[in-house]
Amino acid sequence: MHRHSRLADALLALVVLAVSVPPLREPPGCGCPPTTAWAYVLVAAGCLPLLWRRDVPFGSALAVGVVAVATSLLDLPEPVLPFAALVAVYSVAAHARRRLALLAAALTAAALAALAAEQQSDANAVTVTYLVFATAWLLGDSARGRRERTADAEERAAQLERTRAAEARRAVAEERNRIARDLHDHVAHHVSLMVVQAEAGPVALDRAPERAAEAFDAIGATGRQALTEMRQLLGLLRAGDAERLAPQPGLDRLAELAAGVRQAGLPVELVVTGRRRALPPAADLSAYRIVQEALTNALRHAGPARAAVTVEYARDELRLTVVDDGVGSADRDPPGGGNGLAGMRERAVLVGGRLEAGPRPVGGWAVSAVLPLPPA
Repeated sequence: MHRHSRLADALLALVVLAVSVPPLREPPGCGCPPTTAWAYVLVAAGCLPLLWRRDVPFGSALAVGVVAVATSLLDLPEPVLPFAALVAVYSVAAHARRRLALLAAALTAAALAALAAEQQSDANAVTVTYLVFATAWLLGDSARGRRERTADAEERAAQLERTRAAEARRAVAEERNRIARDLHDHVAHHVSLMVVQAEAGPVALDRAPERAAEAFDAIGATGRQALTEMRQLLGLLRAGDAERLAPQPGLDRLAELAAGVRQAGLPVELVVTGRRRALPPAADLSAYRIVQEALTNALRHAGPARAAVTVEYARDELRLTVVDDGVGSADRDPPGGGNGLAGMRERAVLVGGRLEAGPRPVGGWAVSAVLPLPPA
């Protein structure tokens, strides 16, 4: 970016030089004395500082001003407008610090007044010159203001993005803690069940040997289930969390959840298709929490609306769909507003599933989740 700016400044200096040189040439047959080489040197010297008009705007403008005053005092031919000086005034107003820009404006006004007095210029010409230089300074100041406002807007956007990212990380961490606490009781239940079954094994061997194999099979199945949930739990547990929780809900309580949402003011239709069957505790709990969070979001953000929940039991997966016909806002999960979408996605990923959420083409909002299940 800096290289492109330097190239643009070099091209600008060449353009200013190109429009400043022609007035130095004598018209044919005018009988004017020939222009000395020093005049061309001065004009070039007045354009050269424009190469640094962004890096050192005040110094560049000061150098151009000194050359412009010298050119006027030496009574050399001048262009209709002092292009180099105008560009320098614009640049110092646009790129220098505010105090230096005001100082440059004051020095320019003083130099113009001194030249007008020394050359006894016409009042109208002096007024036009002041207006031209004032316009150049104001245009530069306006460009500075736009650049600063743009920079402020970009910084606010970057800060907002950082805040959103931090909130998303916090929501994921909180949801993982909550999931870990939810799974704690299931793991403890399976382990307790294994202990009971193991203690009953010797009794079964003595009294009903044919049932001992069933008891050990049950221990193995329970152990495998406990290990699966333990692997999920170990990645989520946080040190020092010993909170005891009540048994967690599952899809068998969806009707109760829908009734509560209806009482809160959101009409909900619940449809269950496919052959119902017992689900792994982690999947059962995650499915319930996804539907719960989706309905909570609809209740908070959809406005006056209706919602529909569809639960489909497929051969090897569970499909959940929650739709509403309310306000299809793209910001259903505002910073600080809770776990929201991040929590639902975390729930789905925990059991190896996936989740999609977003506005519906016909209006409203849709949440769709697919959770893998053991074959029926």
